[in-house]
Amino acid sequence: MFEPTVAAAIVGLARLLTGVQARWVGCQPAGGPRVYIANHTSHLDFVLVWASLPPNLRPRTRPVAAADYWETGALRRYLIHQVFRGVLVDRSGTAHHEDPLAPLVEALDWSDSLIFFPEGTRNPGEEMLPFKSGIYHLARRRPEADIIPVWISNLARVLPRDEVFPVPLLCSLTFGAPLHVQEGEDKSAFLERARAAVMELGAA
Repeated sequence: MFEPTVAAAIVGLARLLTGVQARWVGCQPAGGPRVYIANHTSHLDFVLVWASLPPNLRPRTRPVAAADYWETGALRRYLIHQVFRGVLVDRSGTAHHEDPLAPLVEALDWSDSLIFFPEGTRNPGEEMLPFKSGIYHLARRRPEADIIPVWISNLARVLPRDEVFPVPLLCSLTFGAPLHVQEGEDKSAFLERARAAVMELGAA
């Protein structure tokens, strides 16, 4: 019963540290199913996306996160499962017999939205890494879901890699126009188009 209070405290802290401002330039806030795809520079990335959404959308918006990080330690497990209702993915490559997209598809089938980082790992550079194929396969399996590009500005400077304490700094999030796999569009073309859509928001 404490989860809403914990969530509100996290949102307040994120806003205090970053002064985060959300810019909806290609769409407006709406319910799911949606997949927000963003550049990935910090473990705080999904928190900032989540905090930028209207309060009524946060309970139905779930981060896709790495099980090997979030399953270590009682506090992390509590936050990802009880507060954020995260969808955990196995990055070890050992669960070959399982469908890695199954929990993501199930969340979309329940009209939840997802926060997804297609680079697959944190990237402190300005140039985004190539997108991994998961977002393409997810978009193909649930074509009704809007893929919303998001650019996160300055968060890498708020919490640089390997640092423990954040530095207060103004951040912004820019939400772009929805994407879908086009008829006849192959995996490489879609991944490059989605990556370009995110990066264009950062250049605007």
